[in-house]
Amino acid sequence: MGQVVLITGGTSGIGLSLAEAFASRNADVVVCGRSQPALDRFAAAHPQALAVRADVTDPRARTAVLDAVADRFGRLDVLVNNAGTFVERDFTGGGDATGDLDQEIALNLTAPIQLTGEAVRRWPAMDAIVFVTSGFALVSPTRAPTYGAVKAGLHGFADGLRRQLAPRGTHVLEVLPPRTDTPMNAGSDGAKMSPTEVAAVTLEALRRRRPMALPGSTKLLPSLLRVAPNTLGRMVAKM
Repeated sequence: MGQVVLITGGTSGIGLSLAEAFASRNADVVVCGRSQPALDRFAAAHPQALAVRADVTDPRARTAVLDAVADRFGRLDVLVNNAGTFVERDFTGGGDATGDLDQEIALNLTAPIQLTGEAVRRWPAMDAIVFVTSGFALVSPTRAPTYGAVKAGLHGFADGLRRQLAPRGTHVLEVLPPRTDTPMNAGSDGAKMSPTEVAAVTLEALRRRRPMALPGSTKLLPSLLRVAPNTLGRMVAKM
């Protein structure tokens, strides 16, 4: 019997590639998302998987998706907190740079923490919990400082949670992708990593039980932060 894996935001981008990668390894995959057409397309392409409409910022929806997992499979082995949004904010423009800030924080930070807590209460000995953050969790983007802030917060949560859950044998993995070729980055220029490559690096890091998965250019970030933080800051200023 394969693992039971729940992936938030699993109908496009990195989430979809992760769902397909897990499914190719005989996992029982559950995805959730807010777009019913996207869920319908996923269900048609992956009839063995379970697709649930859920806004993970809504407590009732989180309960419903975990109930759906319990009803179908009776357990959850791997939780992948992938759903998120990227919002550019200019605090020098004279306007209100904090519009819809609560929603950004809820989706990118609060919801994955809450969903994780709810899942751990139901299944105290899960195999793994995955947080898809960003290279911007380590160095914040100039054009989206609140995105960097919430991803840094999720990075800190994953770090502390890893130590809490270690005695139970639950592996906590943080994935820090570089700019990836997803709908969220459709309007951005420059090189982009494929979500399929990000998924492959993620599953390998899970297999090796590493604390972090650093696909592509993000593998250089920890070293650059130590030896050349000012250079790294100038690089990010152009992104």
